[in-house]
Amino acid sequence: MSVKALSKIGSTRDSYARTISAGNDRIERAAPKDQTHWDVVLVWFMRAVALLWIAKGIASWAQILNVLPGDPPFENEPLGRQAAAIYFAVMDFTAAVGLWLTSAWGGVVWLIAVTSSITFALIAPELLGLRVSLLIVEVGIVIAYFILSWLAARETK
Repeated sequence: MSVKALSKIGSTRDSYARTISAGNDRIERAAPKDQTHWDVVLVWFMRAVALLWIAKGIASWAQILNVLPGDPPFENEPLGRQAAAIYFAVMDFTAAVGLWLTSAWGGVVWLIAVTSSITFALIAPELLGLRVSLLIVEVGIVIAYFILSWLAARETK
């Protein structure tokens, strides 16, 4: 078997029959882009919202685990309310992690969680029992997120 048969595809040989790679096999990060003012504001806003959603997730799990005094036992709740509580307990924590990491999927999961919360509150208010004031705050946070995202995108152009 010849030396050439053992070489990698796309590689070449020097005069000593040593393999020379045609490209660089190293994985390197792209040069970091400069953050603008609105980028920094958006990152801190997302992290503040992440902390709020962690608190919301903790409240959901406290309801599920019957930690709060005076709450009716979770297993006695209607099945639809149990399903909604578990859904939001998982979604809120997932959204909080994604927002804290400032990842694109985090924003998407968070928007799905907020949209679900608003939809449940409008269509079936007995499932969640959310107050109107909380819904208004959630809508305000979403509007602020879209405005900050727009300002950050506009500033980078």
